[in-house]
Amino acid sequence: MLFQDLNLIPTLLQAVEAEGYEHPTPIQAQAIPHVLAGTDVLGCAQTGTGKTAAFALPILQRLSAEPQRPGRRPIRSLTLAPTRELAAQIGDSFAAYGKFTELRHLVVFGGVGQQPQTDALKRGVDILVATPGRLLDLENQGFVDLSHVEIFVLDEADRMLDMGFIPDIRRIVSKLPSQRQTMLFSATLPPTIVDLAGKWLHEPVRVSVTPAATTVEGIEQAVYAVEKAEKIPLLLHLLEDKAIERVLVFTRTKHGADKVERMLGKKGVRAESIHGNKSQRQREMALERFKSGDVRVLVATDIASRGLDIDDVTHVINIDLPNEPEAYVHRIGRTGRAGATGIAFSFCSLEERLILGQIERLIKRKLNVIEDHPFRSSVPLMIDAGTSKHAGVANPTIERLLRPGARRPGRPRAFGR
Repeated sequence: MLFQDLNLIPTLLQAVEAEGYEHPTPIQAQAIPHVLAGTDVLGCAQTGTGKTAAFALPILQRLSAEPQRPGRRPIRSLTLAPTRELAAQIGDSFAAYGKFTELRHLVVFGGVGQQPQTDALKRGVDILVATPGRLLDLENQGFVDLSHVEIFVLDEADRMLDMGFIPDIRRIVSKLPSQRQTMLFSATLPPTIVDLAGKWLHEPVRVSVTPAATTVEGIEQAVYAVEKAEKIPLLLHLLEDKAIERVLVFTRTKHGADKVERMLGKKGVRAESIHGNKSQRQREMALERFKSGDVRVLVATDIASRGLDIDDVTHVINIDLPNEPEAYVHRIGRTGRAGATGIAFSFCSLEERLILGQIERLIKRKLNVIEDHPFRSSVPLMIDAGTSKHAGVANPTIERLLRPGARRPGRPRAFGR
């Protein structure tokens, strides 16, 4: 299928071609016709599947079909995103695909001064992309009028739930017209999200490109057993491999991210860190240096595990396993994007053995184990009751974690068993 087969207008096809795309992704092929028809959509799709264009392109087409209203432009489309980075990325997509239209878009988020945002709102915008907190703040100050919104998109809904944004979103939805088109996209569909979709969407069409909580195809995954104190030395050891060209390293805490960045820098490895304590400017600069190749390693907390569109990430390394198994799926989805292959390594300490078991049950596969490396833990990892479906049943993957081996260090036995 080609984009021409989706009944997109010439100005959008021109923009898509300018971005170098010919064939829509599965989520785009499924969703775009329904959005163009004005149908509510419940989408289950991971980041990296092209879902932003799946709603941005038809929104641009629908808004372009109606003439501009006299006076200041009202906000006709609202997209909510959980993080500044994702909001900016969505804004970039509207800019790229809408560059041959006369529609105006604006991105608003916290952590930066509001004056440029309020100035743009006073001039009038057709499409608004926002994080919930800043949107409510601007609305309370009288800078935002949501009474004319025709199309509402809630992106990364499960992430919104995890971050505690649902009360804010309920307040925002209460200010929207009841007659509107609503789209909700989520990588997973827990009961709470399904319940909200039932309240906010009217007879939605459900589109899905991957089962909930499955890992991205094309990503090779493996785990290292290592003592907590040896994780950074192991990371430095792996980075001696020049094949690890552009790596995203995930830590559980902000302090941990700063520590990894500092230790890598002392060893001459170019690295930057991003997390919630960094200013918006610092985060943007770090991302830009990583994307441009000026730094080899980007160290991040889970704030960067979803929504960031970074090309050519060759490896994801979980120096800490995430607290929530679902976050593992989103983290490793930063590599292997758009059909490319990628590699994800995870470090598992004795304290994290339960999380590893939960991750394996979630993704319905055993992770390949790299046993032979210089920092292999000497303490056997035993499965506690509750980490398998049957209490007292050992997990063979974790039992293998610390078994001595004789393979070449740093390489898994075989991917994709």
